[in-house]
Amino acid sequence: MKPTKLAVLGTAIALAAGLTGCAVSPQGGSGPGGTSTTLSNEPVTISMYWWGGDDRIQRTQKVIKMFQDKYPNIKVEPTYGDWTSYWEKLATMVAGGNIPDVIQMDQLYLASYAQRGVLAELNQPQLDLTTMSDSVVDTGKWGDKVYGASIASTGFGVLANKDALDKLGIALPDDSKWTWDDYATWTKSISDASGGTIRGTGVMQNEFQLQLFARQLGDQLFKGSELVIKPETLAKYFQASLDWVESGSAPSASATSETINATLDQTDLVTGKAATMFIPSTMITTTTAAANGANLVLLELPHFADAPQGWEYMKPGMYWSQSSKSAHPAEAALLINYFINDPEAAKVLGTERGIPSSSSALDAITPSLEGPPKAAVDFVEGLHFGAAPAIIPTGASDLQPIIQRYCLAVIAKQQTPSQAAEALIAEVGASVRAAQ
Repeated sequence: MKPTKLAVLGTAIALAAGLTGCAVSPQGGSGPGGTSTTLSNEPVTISMYWWGGDDRIQRTQKVIKMFQDKYPNIKVEPTYGDWTSYWEKLATMVAGGNIPDVIQMDQLYLASYAQRGVLAELNQPQLDLTTMSDSVVDTGKWGDKVYGASIASTGFGVLANKDALDKLGIALPDDSKWTWDDYATWTKSISDASGGTIRGTGVMQNEFQLQLFARQLGDQLFKGSELVIKPETLAKYFQASLDWVESGSAPSASATSETINATLDQTDLVTGKAATMFIPSTMITTTTAAANGANLVLLELPHFADAPQGWEYMKPGMYWSQSSKSAHPAEAALLINYFINDPEAAKVLGTERGIPSSSSALDAITPSLEGPPKAAVDFVEGLHFGAAPAIIPTGASDLQPIIQRYCLAVIAKQQTPSQAAEALIAEVGASVRAAQ
């Protein structure tokens, strides 16, 4: 988000800290403001807020209707928006004390909202999180309490356009064992074969990818609320992109700057200017649609030859969270549980929000999967996951655009990789410390 939006968010959450009550109590006790965590037999109205496009809106509203049919005394009032306006509107709701009962939450903001008492601890008896792996549940924690229930999770890899590669006579690599050196050679061969009209790769400028890159080197981004990544790790990350630009594997700095925040249909892979792109694995479905049904293949992320086992992890694409001010915490928890665990709801929601984190939901949809959604599920089943890292701490919500800014500075040769690494660590570190 832009600084002005961050200012709104910070002010709103600070105001909310004085408005919110205690977190939800253990089973059968009282919730926020003394409200009961037992389901009511009387008519109840709860609100739900999420971001997403038309397809997500339609699927979500259909599941809301199914929920209301099953629980006729509970009415759900939906509100939704696009990502760009979502967080500013949520901040305004929080500032006005009009917080939705159920909120779609992102890992960039989970800690910020949880730390200031806006979110309730998810320990209600109506919500079953045992259908998720412990490592996925842990990604929804701030401190030692769960404030976000993972809706869906994703891996990360390289998406390759096999149609384009076939035309160039380039074979797919053995991605089960390829290294970053192999990747550099392979992507350069794509650029060379096309005479530079189709680039082999883009640059690295993604937070999820940086997390994985660091883990391959035995490093990590954050430890608790502290930025701990080593400067040499970050410099190596930036150096790789610079090397690709200089070799012709990746587009120039000026071309990259024009597409670094492009919408999906304007990315180089979709427009035919690149044969691959780094991407969360669940995005194969929407990217295939944007590329008019092109034959897209997911490849494992390259790695260093001595990378430790368990460097990969499943990242929640988003969470369901609950307001600590909800007058109906039991019903709100029941709604979250329905969206996460109900098999019939899962069949409607599919993989639009990603691969379901709940085993019961995944089991419900797996037999009917085909095409790109099946490819996304098959891809993560072939990976070897370790424990997920801690969520992004308060003060680091702008990490993604910061990574992009320094990446552009490096490939434009305005800063060396080492200079950019030191500057990013100083900037993000100061922001995190100030927010604690």
